[in-house]
Amino acid sequence: MAAVRLVDVEKRWGDVVGVARQSLEVEDGEFMVFLGPSGCGKTTTMRMVAGLELPSAGDIWIGERNVTQALPKDRDVAMVFQNYGLYPHMTVRENIAYPLKVRGLASAQRLAQVEEVAHKVELEQLLDRHPRELSGGQRQRVAVARAIVRRPQVFLMDEPLSNLDAKLRGSMRAEIWRLQKELGITTIYVTHDQIEAMTLAHRVAVMNKGVIQQLGAPEEVYNRPANLFVAGFMGSPPMNLLPARLQDSVLEVAGQRLAGLVNGSCGEAVAGIRPEDITLTSPEAGHLAGQVYMFELTGEAVLVTVDVAGQKLCVRGDRSLRYEIGAAVGLVFGREHLHLFDACSGNRLPGR
Repeated sequence: MAAVRLVDVEKRWGDVVGVARQSLEVEDGEFMVFLGPSGCGKTTTMRMVAGLELPSAGDIWIGERNVTQALPKDRDVAMVFQNYGLYPHMTVRENIAYPLKVRGLASAQRLAQVEEVAHKVELEQLLDRHPRELSGGQRQRVAVARAIVRRPQVFLMDEPLSNLDAKLRGSMRAEIWRLQKELGITTIYVTHDQIEAMTLAHRVAVMNKGVIQQLGAPEEVYNRPANLFVAGFMGSPPMNLLPARLQDSVLEVAGQRLAGLVNGSCGEAVAGIRPEDITLTSPEAGHLAGQVYMFELTGEAVLVTVDVAGQKLCVRGDRSLRYEIGAAVGLVFGREHLHLFDACSGNRLPGR
């Protein structure tokens, strides 16, 4: 195992910036998740670590070695891809054993290590099958096993669960988390799925337009987003973001004045409130008042969209809640759940 360091790394294609110049350290044994929308630079960053892309500037270190110019095969990393990347003419046993065969390991040693890894990912009964005889989840387990058997210094996983259905994604998340915890191998995991990021990561690097917007523990990124992009990207449903104005400790949102929730004066701002941090009440008892615009039962919860002077707010409530469309309601939230961002820069305001 080893730490991974990116020092002033940048990737450009002519005038197009794929990854802006930045530095990052992934600690030895850490599970780091690169999270963001398509085109944000997360996969490009991981490919530079793997050696599949050369940085336009900067250095990449794995442990004590500067591997910036090293070939992928010399970096001691193992990758798991979205499309599995299995050899169709080989059995599961042969697929898992292939990296060991390339290394020149003796046949008996290869078989022993394959059996050990197959047990970890529950593939013992499938070793003689070919990939075409496996389900999507089984194929992904073979891909993970092939990466594990190498015992690399670093795991690199590029959206490995995106081809699976929701149930399989949940079970494979648990498998990957358990294996990484058991093996303690430094892992960089790329995804656009925030649930994967929240459940798997020690730390999350949220990226947009080639720039790391925020780096921190999942709960920190969720509870104290650094800017409007992170606030709007993290959460399902996402945070409600409303134009606001603060003057003399009075916050004006959607034409309604709220006193006692904030201190200080900052002028134009954006107020953020997560759906689960809002409670519905009578119109006169709420911080804000509006009418029910939409009502959705998701099974485990209820999502109520409320129209507040033309602004739509989503409220997540208990599944037993019931409201008629057009009903007048009030919205209550604590000051500890109110986030304020600068309207110009988009950055979180100090103390908020």
